Amino acid sequence: MKVTTDACLFGGWVAEKVKSQKSKIKNVLDIGGGTGLLSLMFAQKNSNAIIDAIEIDDEAYTQAKENIASSPFADRVHAIHGDARDFSFDKKYDLIISNPPFYEIELKSENELKNVAHHGEELSMRELFIVIRNDLADDGIFFVLLPYKRYNEIREILFETNLSLTELTFIRQSTQHDYFRIILKGRSGSDDVETEINEISIWDDQQQYTKEFTELLKDYYLYL
Repeated sequence: MKVTTDACLFGGWVAEKVKSQKSKIKNVLDIGGGTGLLSLMFAQKNSNAIIDAIEIDDEAYTQAKENIASSPFADRVHAIHGDARDFSFDKKYDLIISNPPFYEIELKSENELKNVAHHGEELSMRELFIVIRNDLADDGIFFVLLPYKRYNEIREILFETNLSLTELTFIRQSTQHDYFRIILKGRSGSDDVETEINEISIWDDQQQYTKEFTELLKDYYLYL
């Protein structure tokens, strides 16, 4: 499966945000773990965390197991083959992360494997946030990467599922582009909270990685 730049940015962003809370983050769930990218990025920066990465797709799960086994973090990252909607986890999680399939209302690929990976029929946005609500510890936090164009829908679903936003980060492909992705940080409960707003661009107007992007990814990219 292809590794996207925005997924890498998301992994670096989450690891940076959680860095100051290492002592509080023990159990982590990666919903739709794919090939293990986010889980392994998080494990690299958070040595105390035990990470469960659940993935429904056979091929992605197999690749995740191989990637995890060949990494230095095999004792702390566990690939789970299953459906997050009905899987019985044996714990509540201090942190839940997800870069889910988010093309559920767009044109489908002819390749059915790609359909599972890129469309929300296997896990809709509403179902994702229900899983987060049910499996997040009372004082836990979550991070999710989603398309910016579904921002209003996201806020409605969060309210309905009793989750609150504490931070929003809008992502541009470059300083010349409009927003195309959004990172949500939140927690349980629907209490009114002040939502911090940030933004980041991947490329500058000279088609070079921005300073912010480089700082987040330099420990993961060999050539930054």
